[in-house]
Amino acid sequence: MARFELIVFDWDGTLMDSTGMIAACVQAVARDLGVAEPSDAQARHIIGLGLVDALQQAMPELPEHRHSEAVERYRHHYLAQDHLLLLFDGIPELLDELQAAGYLLAVATGKSRGGLDRALQVSGLGTRFQSSRCADECHSKPHPQMLEQLMTEFGVSPASTLMIGDTTHDLLMARNADVDALGVSYGAHPRAALEAAAPLFCASDVAELRAWLQKNG
Repeated sequence: MARFELIVFDWDGTLMDSTGMIAACVQAVARDLGVAEPSDAQARHIIGLGLVDALQQAMPELPEHRHSEAVERYRHHYLAQDHLLLLFDGIPELLDELQAAGYLLAVATGKSRGGLDRALQVSGLGTRFQSSRCADECHSKPHPQMLEQLMTEFGVSPASTLMIGDTTHDLLMARNADVDALGVSYGAHPRAALEAAAPLFCASDVAELRAWLQKNG
């Protein structure tokens, strides 16, 4: 029997090669608003959080009454370019293989519902997933609510659930939900940070991820 029943993927930096553009958009927002521009590492660190939480961490000196302005500027920059984003090589084939093997597949993301729906449509991955949770529907990662709701929806136990993500926010969410996790080091957070969160495995590319799942999933 398979070790896992439900496999939950993060989106940005795990399925879609979007972390560089997201970081650049965060930096552009800081320039627009006249606040200190976060470094590339700082901008990448907040990827995976809900948008308001992410921008607040990236620009801590920004007063609360300007948070909505920051969100508007981020969406302006991101939506001008998101149609150019590509999936990581091998992702459609991996998802097709997992789907054919009978796994339940879901997404847990820091995107908004509108943002994820747009990404699913543009990428053509909409039919691969049975469910999803977004940051404007649940607490932001690393709170376990996204995973808890998905497990409840499918009637799957934590022991039968696997979270896959490219940030420590993903791995800590899994830990908080008592769920096993895999890290992928080709996204937003460096490998050392991911390994410090003690995932079952940290894959350097999609091929390595696929091989681990074939052997251990």
